[in-house]
Amino acid sequence: MRNGSIANHTAARPPAEDAGRTPPALEVDSVTKTYPSEPPVTALRGVSFRVAAGELAAIVGPSGSGKTTLLHLMGTLDRPSSGSVRIAGTDVAALSDREVAFLRASRIGFVFQQFFLAEHKSLLDNVADGMLYAGVKIARRREMALDALGAVGLAGRAEARPTQLSGGQRQRVAIARALAGEPAIILADEPTGNLDQATGQSILELFEALHQRGATIVLITHDMGIARRMPRRIEVLDGRVVADTRTDGSRSTGAPAVVQPAELA
Repeated sequence: MRNGSIANHTAARPPAEDAGRTPPALEVDSVTKTYPSEPPVTALRGVSFRVAAGELAAIVGPSGSGKTTLLHLMGTLDRPSSGSVRIAGTDVAALSDREVAFLRASRIGFVFQQFFLAEHKSLLDNVADGMLYAGVKIARRREMALDALGAVGLAGRAEARPTQLSGGQRQRVAIARALAGEPAIILADEPTGNLDQATGQSILELFEALHQRGATIVLITHDMGIARRMPRRIEVLDGRVVADTRTDGSRSTGAPAVVQPAELA
């Protein structure tokens, strides 16, 4: 990590079993999430899986399945009621709120359905500003931002404004912003949701190309067609992982057996 405030936190070190080898980019272990209300609402029920460095995976499920809650926990935007979430070996529960904010800024890249670009700023500044809270000096931020724009095919438009771009180009800028800080993992929430079919296909092709270059990407979607295209598909229903498969049909190590909806009552 770039900053010792997390790496040197004793409780946040990778577990002993991972000593001497690279820990998974993401570990979700027996996670539950219950929202207090009358009656309480349980959104996640004992969810467990790992995403290795360099993987491209989809988390797929219908509305109300728990995938948005899972996104918030994976992205350290919320904490689980029980269980643990680790980012590149760092146990989020062991960190203070300030350390969690730094971890999020430095180790997690986000891509959302909405682009969230500052229209009055250049593409270069939009991407560079994504590293503002990661402790990267401005000159280095701009250098990394230009590299990231090049990775998504927009290096020649670094000084353009978002208003001068198509929807697909804006999403490419958002992906560059997520990619620029060399995060441990990129979380993409319905990244093609606001795009037409052809443009959406080009964005999926971009994710596949970034994956081939070594990026670790988890794509959250309700679209089974998109999920089936990914090398790995984690299916969520009623707050549980009901299937975890790869494109060759094999089941991921440690993944639950496929559970039929009738078994989830």
